[in-house]
Amino acid sequence: MRFWILKILAKQVWQHTIKSRSTKILMVLFNALLLFSVFTGYFTMENHHENTEHYHTKVREGWEKSPDKHPHRMAHYGYVAFRENYPLSFFDFGMDSYLGNAVFLEAHRQNTVNFSEASFSGGLLRFGELSCALILQLLIPLLLIFWGFDLITKERENGTLKILLTQAISWQELIWGKTLGLFILSLTVLLPILVVSSTLLVMSLDKHTGFEPIVRWALLIFSYLIFIGIVCLLTIFISAKSQSSKAALTQLIGFWLVFTLVLPKISQVVGQNIYHSPSKIEFDTAIEADLIKLGDSHNPNDPHFSALKDSLLKAYGVDSTHKLPFNYGGVVMQEGERLSAEVFNRHQKQLVQSYEQQQDIVRKTAIINPFMAIKNISMGLSGTDYANYQDFQKQTEAYRYKLAQHMNQLQIKLISNQKRKPTEKNYSISQKYWASFPDFEYRFLNLKKVLSAELYSFLSMVIWLLGLGFLIKNQERKFKA
Repeated sequence: MRFWILKILAKQVWQHTIKSRSTKILMVLFNALLLFSVFTGYFTMENHHENTEHYHTKVREGWEKSPDKHPHRMAHYGYVAFRENYPLSFFDFGMDSYLGNAVFLEAHRQNTVNFSEASFSGGLLRFGELSCALILQLLIPLLLIFWGFDLITKERENGTLKILLTQAISWQELIWGKTLGLFILSLTVLLPILVVSSTLLVMSLDKHTGFEPIVRWALLIFSYLIFIGIVCLLTIFISAKSQSSKAALTQLIGFWLVFTLVLPKISQVVGQNIYHSPSKIEFDTAIEADLIKLGDSHNPNDPHFSALKDSLLKAYGVDSTHKLPFNYGGVVMQEGERLSAEVFNRHQKQLVQSYEQQQDIVRKTAIINPFMAIKNISMGLSGTDYANYQDFQKQTEAYRYKLAQHMNQLQIKLISNQKRKPTEKNYSISQKYWASFPDFEYRFLNLKKVLSAELYSFLSMVIWLLGLGFLIKNQERKFKA
């Protein structure tokens, strides 16, 4: 292929399309829509960050200033962990609005992450939010279809296609040249929003996130440019194959509907039917049943805890738990916490596995669906997919368990094993013991895990780009002037 030919054809596409008044109106409209969505997302993210910081500070102050008391009471006083939004979440909201943002952490219980944006919003949220990513994934392809569906069919209908081909221009040069022109047109909508988003990202960075968001943003820009390139190439290819502009437009709209609505829905339904996931009631009931089988720490006659008591009495050569050199109640609470955490983690692992199996089917459809591929990549790099939320749940549960067992250790070591009389004040320890307990620090999912999870999606982009290129070369002799 000759680059100067591609350049001339691209320039022709630009001049032919840009002179249309409707093109200029659409450019202004889409730029305004994208700017509105990105600024709305940015201010929403900043507001969430300010609220999170405010309530996190209040929770920490309340924890540190809590007066002297029994450590087990402090374990039930609990802690609240908040989920921070990733710096790129203003660009792609993903699942953030439908997932919880705060969780109450206490001994013996694993609570649900609550307070999602959807729980405070009206019914309109079910129709989705207008994010910058949503516009780029769904509406910009429609715009490119509108601009490009007749770039070759119109030449055929006007009789100018034969003239072009008789001037020693090959079909490959024609298709790639028109594609280049359409891609350059798309940059009139893409470049302004990418520049603005880059500026907002730099403004939102802090010392905790480092420079990884910039690396993610660079990968995100590259992925979207590849995606737009695929859409441009597919549009021109269909235009070259079709005998009329009407047929080309019908086929392209059909592809858009299949890729954006039909395939995603089918893959979700298939995943849910093949891999069943329990309801919240079924999940909690199964955990409760397993805990009853293992033992009840509040029942002194429970076989498991009776055996624990007997082993401790034998090991220390005493005949009563009050004669043990440590607080026996703390040991019971420690063992109960260990058992309940093991049961919960086992069931949670099974639940997450079923979700991952369902999601795996959706991810694999990205091989044949570039729209699903860019959606998965965008959410993953923006830190707004389910994997990031699941990682938050793992971190909060690890912190909850550490906090509960720390309080149990304080009870074992610092609380007397002798019972107080009813008239005496209950045992308590100084608040300095929990004031010094480290704060919860949420760490975002690292880039390596994100890239690993979205391997199918990245592979899809490469396959589509190379596949279309191969198809154009292979079908060159079958195109008709």
